[in-house]
Amino acid sequence: MDISGIDELIRMALREDVGDGDHSTLACIPADAHRAAKMVAKAEGVLCGIEVGERVFKLVDGSLKVTKLKSDGDGLKVGDVVMTVEGRAASILTAERTALNYMQRLSGIATQTNSMVKSIEGLHTRLLDTRKTTPNMRMLEKYAVKCGGGTNHRIGLYDMIMLKDNHIDFAGGIEQAIDRTHDYLERTGKCLKIEIEVRNMDELERVMRHGSVDRIMLDNFDVATLREAVSRIGGRYETEASGGITAETLRSYAETGVDFISVGALTHHIKSLDLSLVSL
Repeated sequence: MDISGIDELIRMALREDVGDGDHSTLACIPADAHRAAKMVAKAEGVLCGIEVGERVFKLVDGSLKVTKLKSDGDGLKVGDVVMTVEGRAASILTAERTALNYMQRLSGIATQTNSMVKSIEGLHTRLLDTRKTTPNMRMLEKYAVKCGGGTNHRIGLYDMIMLKDNHIDFAGGIEQAIDRTHDYLERTGKCLKIEIEVRNMDELERVMRHGSVDRIMLDNFDVATLREAVSRIGGRYETEASGGITAETLRSYAETGVDFISVGALTHHIKSLDLSLVSL
């Protein structure tokens, strides 16, 4: 992972946590005390964010020695040691929670993604994330999805055209939204794929008649209607299912032959993986 752009993000997190000082540590830990600690997995899952955690410790105190014993994407069992940290005890304590916050959340995303990806093994469909991410954490959270075996959808508003229901309604209809989009791309010289959302079979038929898109998002279709829609499209466009699809229903949706399934819960409704820093 390229971590070159995350230092300021980490510094903001540390400023938020430390404020004018880690007074609990300052009150009872001598400045010259040296200790060692290990980060341990307390639950099974997929690791993500170890380089971020290392960077937290280093930004708090560059003299800390961090030894990484696992890599992002590794499976974890209860009791596995992820890393060790040695150096000033006060620095280790000050960095502890911020490092764990990053790593627990990112590992939780990777773990949930991996579980859902495994549930559709052997099928054509790929699992996508969405823009439903924590502000300023998007690149890290999308990286966590990849660590879990998922596929990144567009990164932001700038790297793909997605015409959703409100765009269509505000533009005056499906045909107007598509035509204006092509005019815009030609006028600006941009080369972006176009995806359009449809909410029912009637809207799908209108898109099919008009054409000029790359992918059709079939939003809130039930399994039977999705299967019918995928058959109707017949490979002419990429297909994506979205809306209310859960871990329990994922495989049944994937069995329709849809190309992609996007699940916002990968990044906005997750359980952090339990990691702990323990004194050595």
